[in-house]
Amino acid sequence: MKKQFSNLIFLSLLILSTLLACSASIDVSISPAQDTITEIQDVPSGDPVIEDDQAAVIGVSITGAEQNYTFSVTIESPDTGCDQYADWWEVFTADGVLVYRRILGHSHVDEQPFTRSGGILAIGGDDFVYIRGHQNNLGYGSRVFSGTINGGLVADTLDVSFAAELMTQSPLPTNCAY
Repeated sequence: MKKQFSNLIFLSLLILSTLLACSASIDVSISPAQDTITEIQDVPSGDPVIEDDQAAVIGVSITGAEQNYTFSVTIESPDTGCDQYADWWEVFTADGVLVYRRILGHSHVDEQPFTRSGGILAIGGDDFVYIRGHQNNLGYGSRVFSGTINGGLVADTLDVSFAAELMTQSPLPTNCAY
């Protein structure tokens, strides 16, 4: 039974790493004596991450309980007014499913960096997510946070084209106040 469980874990990790291969490989070490994951770290996939000066997530704090979390996200962005501003931040899964989007209704020219809260996010403490910002005229920024609530969220980078189809998914901003 223990061997079957170990094989099941290995197969699950192999499938997961294959699914994530378009954005990153996962290097997972299994301890045969304990049948537990001892280390998981992101490994660059070979596709270059486009570094930019767009809406960058520089901090995330979380309150609440499983299936009932509120995120406070700190963004730094080159806002100049409604012509160029961070218009949302979002939380999404490793397979590109949008979990939550916080619309930002105005520019933050004189408030950099800035923090805005949003939720309720119905995710589990062990669900892997990305948090990234979006610039109204430039698209996604590459500086994100990633991880799990239980394991911790850390500063990371992500190719700006990863799950780019989310840019057209609702909710979307309707205007900019100032």
